[in-house]
Amino acid sequence: MRVVVIADFPQASGGAQSVAIQSAAALAARGVPVTYIHAIGGVSDKRLDTPGVEVVGLDQADIWDRPAVRQLGAGIWNHDAAARLRAVLGRLPPGPKILHLHQWTRSLSPAAFPVLLRSGSPVVVTLHDYFIACPNGVYYRFERDEPCAVRPLSLACLLAPCDPRSMAHKGVRVLRAAVTRAALAGHSFDVVHVSDRAQATLAPFMPPQIREHRIDNPVEATQSAPAAIAEGAKLAFIGRLTREKGADIVAQAAALAGMPVMFIGEGPAEAAIRKANPSAQMLGWRNRAEIERLLRGEVRAVVAPSRWYETGPLTVYEALAAGVPAVVSDRAGAAEKVISGETGFVVEPQVHALASAFRRLSDTDLARRMGSTAHRRYWAAPLSPERHASALIALYEALLGRGSKAV
Repeated sequence: MRVVVIADFPQASGGAQSVAIQSAAALAARGVPVTYIHAIGGVSDKRLDTPGVEVVGLDQADIWDRPAVRQLGAGIWNHDAAARLRAVLGRLPPGPKILHLHQWTRSLSPAAFPVLLRSGSPVVVTLHDYFIACPNGVYYRFERDEPCAVRPLSLACLLAPCDPRSMAHKGVRVLRAAVTRAALAGHSFDVVHVSDRAQATLAPFMPPQIREHRIDNPVEATQSAPAAIAEGAKLAFIGRLTREKGADIVAQAAALAGMPVMFIGEGPAEAAIRKANPSAQMLGWRNRAEIERLLRGEVRAVVAPSRWYETGPLTVYEALAAGVPAVVSDRAGAAEKVISGETGFVVEPQVHALASAFRRLSDTDLARRMGSTAHRRYWAAPLSPERHASALIALYEALLGRGSKAV
């Protein structure tokens, strides 16, 4: 069996890419040959430089790096990417294969689906977001700051001014979603949900011929003693600074609770954060090693108060693995990994609810107890790349064993 992992990027530019890369490396470590196909150029993540992983690029550009007119065409249907993907698949060694797609919206486009679904090999798609159904990908009303409640591509959906940019941009995304739906129509394949929340959100919109599975995202973490939470440790938001992720309400709630807070990341909510909390520490992006150091020395709790139905932010799992409590939105997939009152708090993504949790965490002894409990519970059943690979291999073998083919 050969596994072909397909994604837009060769670097861990976000959670989806990180999972794709980790899964490729973990499968190779288990002796499964992997071909990692990425659409967009660039230096490959060092984790892909491992025996058993072949990396192949399609020499495409990110749609956001293309001229405006070409953005539209390539974003909706990238003919060149599809042709190159077909050629690479045709050159692979003979034998059983699994084609596993992780991301397609930044370059591959919906044009990748017919290539994969007509290949004769089982196709698996990990759903890191909601683009398979929802035009804006997050099933969220940006103009209302609340989750969506209408059926994707219904009349109500088409009329909703829900795009974070403009109605014109919404129109382009609607067209891409419609093209995606047409490309998938009549085909049978398998999808992987990364959290119960994500599966529940998408379930009403999944065609009956699509088979659904549930596999947790992998987390790269090394087991050691729980983090030493110091008296002066800060609350931490880690990720892109946006309203749908709740970065702005973290700033407001921390100011209301009188708690120090740091933001690790960049994004459009930065100005609102500085206005709401001038004392907030803005660190910008940091690499994995720096984040690990901060988690183990300067962080009191990681906060992820997503307003949208976030599928499963890795930062929460990484915090629990380090022995740091987490404050998580009750809308996020990561909430299912937090025991409210024991390993952190699960709250509504509202300022006062967050501020109440923050005040409780001002008790350093409580934060330490929660962190210790989180560490113990996480490492009793870690979300390791090895465990993730085992779940994937079981799925792949089942698909090959029943002769599942995309038609």
